[in-house]
Amino acid sequence: MSYITTISGKHFDPIEPEEDLIDIKDIAHSLSLVCRGNGHVKHFYSVAQHSIACALEAKARGYSDMVFLACLLHDASEAYLSDVTRPVKKDLTYYLEVEDRLQHLIWRHFIGRDITLEEDAQVFAIDDDMMSMEFHLNMAETINEDYKGLIRTINCAYQNPADVECEFLELYGKLR
Repeated sequence: MSYITTISGKHFDPIEPEEDLIDIKDIAHSLSLVCRGNGHVKHFYSVAQHSIACALEAKARGYSDMVFLACLLHDASEAYLSDVTRPVKKDLTYYLEVEDRLQHLIWRHFIGRDITLEEDAQVFAIDDDMMSMEFHLNMAETINEDYKGLIRTINCAYQNPADVECEFLELYGKLR
């Protein structure tokens, strides 16, 4: 089998993705059920919760709607590829190429273009600050104090995945 079957029943090949098969509902559903930190968190905290928090932080920082949407979708490739922990991922050249190609296709599909280098820097600065907060609140250690740069207070508490999926779709809908 050279594809995954998404919740909507699409046959999606993450290695050779077809743009017309990318579906925001598949992404929201999947990310609401995928746990951050490879599951090594105090309680279930989804990638969708993380993505929503990143998007709301972008809004709080006064960034553009494009950055808001890019933050919401910055981990969307994980809906089709899953994720690999950072210590391992950095050495998986082929995985990184596939992930990058798919992520850029997702951004082009939903944003209409690739994000700029400046937008990319804004997205991933927020992502890193958010990860710092997640470690501080929801994991066994504090890795750094980058979380102190966040404008918003984030909620790392357990949330029902179905509710998170709806919130993800609502935020997406506000920008479409």
